[in-house]
Amino acid sequence: METILFQKKNHIAYIQLNRPDALNAFNYQMLTQLQNTVNQVHLDRDIRAVIITGAGEKAFSSGADLKERKTLTEPEVRRNVKAIRDCFDSIANLPQPTIAAVNGYCFGGGFELMLACDFAFATRDAKLGLTETSWAIIPGAGGTQRLPRLIGEMKAKELILTAKKITAIEAKELGILLKVVEKDALLKECEQLAKQILQNGPVAVTQAKYAITLGTNTDLKTGLDIEAKAYELTIPTEDRLEALQAFSEKRTPKFKGR
Repeated sequence: METILFQKKNHIAYIQLNRPDALNAFNYQMLTQLQNTVNQVHLDRDIRAVIITGAGEKAFSSGADLKERKTLTEPEVRRNVKAIRDCFDSIANLPQPTIAAVNGYCFGGGFELMLACDFAFATRDAKLGLTETSWAIIPGAGGTQRLPRLIGEMKAKELILTAKKITAIEAKELGILLKVVEKDALLKECEQLAKQILQNGPVAVTQAKYAITLGTNTDLKTGLDIEAKAYELTIPTEDRLEALQAFSEKRTPKFKGR
């Protein structure tokens, strides 16, 4: 069974977690297939935005597959934890903007996958949380680091230490979600954001994301240096010249990503 479904259309990559009967929980096979897919996306310059969602009506992802975990040895558990951490780091480091389309339960590793994306939309009935401490473990795929950077240390500690589950509306108010939408509008809303991004210079988008992501985790001086180097890479591009030409001709620019 293909645990990851992949499609590319109009410069957008669609990645779907495909274990709906298991609430799209991550087993080792899924993690391996997801990593391979992310590697493929990273190298494909024709892909300019990525949308990640879950199959079925119930879940984005409920996190690690606990049924599988019960059967694993300690070394195998460590293997799985490293695999999920490395995979989500790969997603966070994709040059393309990434959008999580949270279509239901989003717990544990599912929440951490969402945090690894640049943007997150969720359906109104979605439930979210880092529930690991209720299983006597901690978030191990970036949750203890990405959530405090997103919403602040104190609120992140509350959510993680209590294993609290929150509604989509609460997550939006905390700044975890960009938007809460009706279920039948979820993909359309994500695509609308992706298409707005696609109107702009691909190299510029990539470099802007790089500068923001890297610079945010440094001091201001270092961040400004990162921005300057990222800007330098846009200057010799054909797209920059095309934008100026299109402006003078009063037309929409046609960017090629070079």
